Amino acid sequence: MFILILQAIWLYIKELAGKDLDVVTIVKFLYYSTPVAVPIALPLSVLLAAILVFGNMAENYEFAAMKSNGISLQRAMRSLTIVILGIGITSFLFANSVIPWGHLKQRNLRGNIAKMKPAMAIGKGTFNQLGDINIKVADKSGENGKFLTDVIIHKKNPNKNGNYTVIKSKRGELKSSLKSNVIQLVLEEGNYYEDLYLLQPRKARTSPFVKSYFDTYTLNIDVSKLNQVDVDEESVTDNHRMLKINELYNRIDTFSLALSNNYKIYRNNQHNAWAPKALDNRVELDTIKENPEDFLASLDIYNQRRALEVALSKMRSQRAAVQNREAQLKGEASRLAKHEIEIHKKYVLGVACIILFFIGAPLGAIIKKGGMGLPLVVATLFFLTYHFIGIFAEKAATEGAFPAWLGAWMSTFIIFPIGIYLTYRATTDQGIFSS
Repeated sequence: MFILILQAIWLYIKELAGKDLDVVTIVKFLYYSTPVAVPIALPLSVLLAAILVFGNMAENYEFAAMKSNGISLQRAMRSLTIVILGIGITSFLFANSVIPWGHLKQRNLRGNIAKMKPAMAIGKGTFNQLGDINIKVADKSGENGKFLTDVIIHKKNPNKNGNYTVIKSKRGELKSSLKSNVIQLVLEEGNYYEDLYLLQPRKARTSPFVKSYFDTYTLNIDVSKLNQVDVDEESVTDNHRMLKINELYNRIDTFSLALSNNYKIYRNNQHNAWAPKALDNRVELDTIKENPEDFLASLDIYNQRRALEVALSKMRSQRAAVQNREAQLKGEASRLAKHEIEIHKKYVLGVACIILFFIGAPLGAIIKKGGMGLPLVVATLFFLTYHFIGIFAEKAATEGAFPAWLGAWMSTFIIFPIGIYLTYRATTDQGIFSS
């Protein structure tokens, strides 16, 4: 869990760094990230613990002593089997309640942190939203990065929609403290461009914009709103990872009905658009059907060319419409598959813990090694294989390669026969490959 929490920090370091976060907010982020890491940490921990315990017992010949007294491997595993069944049931309840809560809290906290004023308000190489401007710089230097190079600013007009002002300068300097609510930006050697919003077309053609050159230009940027962010606000609540089973079923019913209706609407629209009554009534359809070449030959060169261009344009437009609708329907189907997969994943977590225990216990008895050396390597490689199969299967299921339930359960189905095979080999005192 400690390693996975560190991994979460590195994953979101770009969103956390330079935000002047207090200790409480950082602790909250780590606290909310803990349930999110459980689906990976718990199965791996069960597998590793089973290999370590039974590997250590086998290495110290405790199994040999037990078997000499008539205690079989199944009997030795009985008490732990009861414990692991309890862990499996508990993990399902955890996956249905605590993990969605963790995703909800972590996702919203990340979003709220991203809105806060950064300690280094202007990042290089990308546009940054600051108040009513978007600013991009090629490089930063000096103390706290206050000297800027190749500055580009898009400034919004409060009375108009869009960016009508562009400012470019070779150099810039941040004069004020980055911790204040006002950032003072002094630009040097640049140009100022502003599009004119004119209602008269003639003036708009002759005077499209205003351009001026400046040696020094000062901007005062109010960023007080960026500091008024409530980090506990929950604005995103509909992600599939944030929902419980009953909520997922409700969303699936809604999405299934919407997808079915969209298919029907599109089919009806296409039928109506290409029905004979919707075509051009100025030409007899029977004539075109029976003699399309004679009909085209009866037209002059201009009308032949025009007819072909219109037909080609209509087909291109229709192809683009079909492609756009196909992408839209594919996105809706993928969204539906993600919700279906999320339901199955809540069950998969508990079942995976049970199966991985029945893999780790006999595997430890077979390799007869305790400690954190070989058992850790074997457990990590085995779990990574299991985990990557699950990731690829889920992605393929969301893209429609196979049903959603199969994508969620495929990795479990693959390791289940392995667990049976290893248990059999360990029970009969055989190695993994020896006869």
